[in-house]
Amino acid sequence: MTMPMSMRRRTPAPPLTRRLLASVAVVAARALATQPPARIHAVLTAVSRGARPASLARTETARADVVAVSLVCRGARGCVPRSIATALLCRMSGSWPTWHAGVRSVAPFAAHAWVEAGGQLVGEEEPPGYFRPLMTVPPPARTGPSTPDQVRVTADPSAEEPGSRRHQAVAK
Repeated sequence: MTMPMSMRRRTPAPPLTRRLLASVAVVAARALATQPPARIHAVLTAVSRGARPASLARTETARADVVAVSLVCRGARGCVPRSIATALLCRMSGSWPTWHAGVRSVAPFAAHAWVEAGGQLVGEEEPPGYFRPLMTVPPPARTGPSTPDQVRVTADPSAEEPGSRRHQAVAK
């Protein structure tokens, strides 16, 4: 039985601007992939700060762009740079998928790196539960209001609610 050495390109090449951004992400990912796991985790955690969770569609598009511009990332052993480049490309648009590095949960043992969005594996043909994560960089937790409607900004002191301490101080 033979094993394909690279994934087939299924779609036409992305537009030039997306190819350029994907190429930048691939260069950065290939450099980062040579570092120790602790450094990869630290860098990806720092880069993910301030990002919103990536949608499944955005993450799929980012992964498709990455494999369209890099034969290494399209290859069977390119999972680490592919997953890092996909996460970095999502971050360029302000979002972050869940990045994982781990192992297959069934024999034979093999290490693997992948991304998820919305709890779904992105670009992987294996069923859920096939991989066991050992290192994860999730989207950062949102600590403040999640929608602009929940944010109340009052730049004008006279716009404060009557009876509030600030309103009483301004009124004096």
